[in-house]
Amino acid sequence: MPPLKALFLNASLKKSGEPSNTEGLAQEVIDIYNEKGVKSEVIRLADYNIPYGIAQDLGEGDEWPQIFEKVKEADIVILASPIWLGEKSSLATVAIERLNGSSSETNEKGQAIYYNKVGGVVITGNEDGAKHVASSILYAFSHLGFLIPPNVDTYWVGEAGPGPSYMDEGGQENEFTKSHVKMLAYNTMHLANILKKHPIPAEGNVMEE
Repeated sequence: MPPLKALFLNASLKKSGEPSNTEGLAQEVIDIYNEKGVKSEVIRLADYNIPYGIAQDLGEGDEWPQIFEKVKEADIVILASPIWLGEKSSLATVAIERLNGSSSETNEKGQAIYYNKVGGVVITGNEDGAKHVASSILYAFSHLGFLIPPNVDTYWVGEAGPGPSYMDEGGQENEFTKSHVKMLAYNTMHLANILKKHPIPAEGNVMEE
């Protein structure tokens, strides 16, 4: 069986070249994936021209279609987002809307294209809102057809108000966050492997029905 593929969509508002605390936490998950032979790729969404809209391809330089091709190839999709004013980033919202724009596409069995893919979320911020952001993203993933294992929301938040972020504050040593990194990594791998061998039957969930 070919190795699992994991795709991380980093919805930081910073482009590559700038340090991303969100990517720093995602890297903790990637390290476990690497140990277990899962192939990971990180896409920094801010590096791409991704217009807002509910469509697969909006034309005129839209670079979302090349990202969507990687989503289709992935067994695991992790949306990684910072927290801004208690909410997921604007780029995380755009990514979900663009995923929704392809929700009518189907796999070879006629199911939604996201069936048999596993979803998860990575969140960082120095203010409250981690569980709110996680619930928003994971519900959207589930509604689109991704399968969500238990405990796949790893997050780190600092003290209330402006202050040091994940990598500045030594968030890598936070025991709670470390435990959730491990649960996210292992539970997504476990379920993705199960779905490789035993995909969801195409019964009662085919789009034409």
